[in-house]
Amino acid sequence: MTAYAVAHMRQVTPGPQIVEYLQKIDATLEPFGGRFLVHGGEVEVVESTWPGHMIVIEFPDIDHVRGWYNSPGYQAILKLRTDNSQSDVVFVDGVRHPHKATDVLG
Repeated sequence: MTAYAVAHMRQVTPGPQIVEYLQKIDATLEPFGGRFLVHGGEVEVVESTWPGHMIVIEFPDIDHVRGWYNSPGYQAILKLRTDNSQSDVVFVDGVRHPHKATDVLG
C-alpha cells in the first residue's frame, strides 16, 4: 500500500546548509521509489492557522519510507535540515481504493 512521508515545515532558516540539503535529497529518494507530491507552495488556510509549508513524499509502501529515512544517504544530510528548521515529520499509510470514510469504523 502506498505510504507517505509528510512534513510540516513551520520555520526554515535559509542558507547554504538548506541549499545543500535540497541539492542532495532527490538522490536519496530515488533508490526507494520516493517522489515529491507536495513541496512547499502556497497553503490556503480555511480553518485555524497553519504557519509554514507542507511537504508530501510518496513511496511504494511504509517499508520504503522507513528504508529511505534510515538509509546512510539520507542520514548523511538529515542534520542539514534539522539544524536549520523547525518541523514535524510523520509517516502514514495511504488507503486502499475504493475507500469510503466509513471504512475507518471497522
